[in-house]
Amino acid sequence: MKKISVVIFFLANFFVNQCFAQTRSLFNGKDLTGWHADVPEMDTSKQRLPFIVRDGMLVSLGTPGGHLITDAIHKNYRLNLEYRFAGKPGNCGVLVHASTPRALYSMFPKSIEVQMEHTNAGDFWCIVEDITTPDMEARRGPKAEWGGTEGKRRNIKNLKDNSEKPLGQWNRMTIECVKDTIKVWLNNDLVNYGYNSSVTEGNIALQAEGAEVEFRKVEFTPINAISSKDPNRQ
Repeated sequence: MKKISVVIFFLANFFVNQCFAQTRSLFNGKDLTGWHADVPEMDTSKQRLPFIVRDGMLVSLGTPGGHLITDAIHKNYRLNLEYRFAGKPGNCGVLVHASTPRALYSMFPKSIEVQMEHTNAGDFWCIVEDITTPDMEARRGPKAEWGGTEGKRRNIKNLKDNSEKPLGQWNRMTIECVKDTIKVWLNNDLVNYGYNSSVTEGNIALQAEGAEVEFRKVEFTPINAISSKDPNRQ
């Protein structure tokens, strides 16, 4: 019996360690290896790259506008982000299932955006893609006006406001994408949940959209099922 208990103990530890071993940072803390930038203004004029590494953090400087995009395509994963506005709060976001660049307003790649804008964190924005959520008309407006292109109602409001930490403190956002489902928590609060996504894989992208944002954690974990509650709850 004792031998069986020892075997079970070591097997349990093995599987736990395997799960943790799968989690990896998408940012190495030194440079932008594994990422590439798409910044339209840099096509025609000399501009600074709006993404830098500072004090071991990945920083979006906010301007000029653009995206920092993973080289790899991902599906079925959990993305853990810790971020804060470095100065005046404003707009930023993380794009999941990103593909065709500059598909909207000659700037935004096809994707589903998880909003990080101050006071609106957790909103979905449909960028030439689409997703279904509960209470769609209440949160998106008249159905006849829905869409993912210019002039359409692309914004789906979050489930809960006031989930952000006070300015200067670190926010923790967890995004799970499995098959056609996307679920988002912010500081332990469930802030959005969608299904029937028109896209199920793609690049991951961080925005430069006006405000300076620091990221001290961008962690990726492969998963095969959506969690019932925030797996990183503290």
